[in-house]
Amino acid sequence: DNGWLTSFDEAKQLSKEKNIPILLNFSGSDWCGPCIRMKKEIFESATFMDFAANRLILLNADFPRRKKNQLSDFQLKQNEALAEKYNPLGKFPLTLLLDADGKLLKEWDGFPDGNAGEFVQQISKVRHGEK
Repeated sequence: DNGWLTSFDEAKQLSKEKNIPILLNFSGSDWCGPCIRMKKEIFESATFMDFAANRLILLNADFPRRKKNQLSDFQLKQNEALAEKYNPLGKFPLTLLLDADGKLLKEWDGFPDGNAGEFVQQISKVRHGEK
């Protein structure tokens, strides 16, 4: 799905190998309006995809509600473990920038301010050591 991983272990490994951060997105793909909007307006935009291609490891922890969209037990357990660690309050959408060790670099609670270009700039600033 546009280069999004679903395995945290795989994401951490790639992050270490390529020395680039992980962008972890918590979404409710079939019930959360802002999550769906974020996917369409930010994550599926050419601006974001071009930027992310060699600069981010994309990781999605999805929590669908409809039966037809249910995840495997394995994936659900993995997503719940990520949520326990990084999203204990159950916020959606919640997007986190993490380093290869899983340390939090920046958090976006809800739909980020601005468009895909501004979101990309915010990520760039963090990657270059600005707050």
